[in-house]
Amino acid sequence: MATMNISLPDPMKTWVEEQARQGRHANASDYMRDLIRRDQERQQAIAALQAAVTEGVNSGEPQSFDVRAFKLRMRERHVVK
Repeated sequence: MATMNISLPDPMKTWVEEQARQGRHANASDYMRDLIRRDQERQQAIAALQAAVTEGVNSGEPQSFDVRAFKLRMRERHVVK
């Protein structure tokens, strides 16, 4: 595992140490790894959402949508017989 040293203002250092002391994390490094993992997951979710928006925008002109016909098709497909 690689090592990275970071500088934090005193209030942030105190915050990180307190989070580790509260028991959710084994130590300050564990807390920082958790924050980075969460940020990575958030960035991936944003990228997936942006890709879906881009796909929608590039999919062409909007088409009309008949809600009643859609509901009828879904009932026909998913009704237990």
